[in-house]
Amino acid sequence: MGASSDNEQMVKAQTFRALHLRPGIFVMPNPWDAGSAKILTGLGFEAIATTSAGLAFSLGKPDGEGVVTREEALENARLIAAATNLPVSADLENGYGDDPKTCAETILLAAETGLVGGSIEDATGRPGSPIYPFELSVERIKAAVKAARSLPFPFTLTARAENLIHSRPDLKDTIRRLEAFADAGADVLFAPGLNSRSEIEAVVKALAPKPVNVVLSPGIAGLSLDALSALGVKRLSLGSALARAAYGAFLRGAEEIRQKGTFSFAPGSIPYAAINELLR
Repeated sequence: MGASSDNEQMVKAQTFRALHLRPGIFVMPNPWDAGSAKILTGLGFEAIATTSAGLAFSLGKPDGEGVVTREEALENARLIAAATNLPVSADLENGYGDDPKTCAETILLAAETGLVGGSIEDATGRPGSPIYPFELSVERIKAAVKAARSLPFPFTLTARAENLIHSRPDLKDTIRRLEAFADAGADVLFAPGLNSRSEIEAVVKALAPKPVNVVLSPGIAGLSLDALSALGVKRLSLGSALARAAYGAFLRGAEEIRQKGTFSFAPGSIPYAAINELLR
């Protein structure tokens, strides 16, 4: 990178870090391509993050099965980072390999794309043994932290404990893992699948004062931002929610045409000129 791009990445990194240090909660929505990133930027959000599911869907692949390559994910991240002046963090899945050294390498490669943050999870991608053993999970985060700290800007590393979304409803072990990830130096902690006030409160209390990310899920969709902030949540991400909303509208329109031969969906679509203006 040139000096100007290095400086821009430093500013974005510092801005992103400051969002986690100020009082209250902030929302980090998840675009799946450059266009959706530009639209979210124009709407006034303060930071954005990639979505592994949104990317997988756009590539015609299922999510969570290890079929999206690191190269595909990083190219998507590069395009999104280039499309916005906002800080961009990335869903880096499990670091795209079991070995802690691979996690470290992924963080360094992520930084080269213009990202200023990223997450590493303890999910293996293997149905038979979906979660890495505790000790290996911690070593993987330690390696990612070391790589992040070697960078010339403050890369915000998020560590994810994935028990709850892999049919292992063990909140005690999830908190144990998050505490170990915090001790290993992770900047933000994240357990997707928290589905109640009490679960969120337990995680936030155990990890304080470290910032906690919560992702939108059916169990918390009825909670407001104010309610989540009152529980101590620092960051709300949307995961694949916006991508699924877009695909849902697309599917309903296509099904109407195929099954009924009608076009009632069309008047509710965003006008051509309006989306052009958003992307101009």
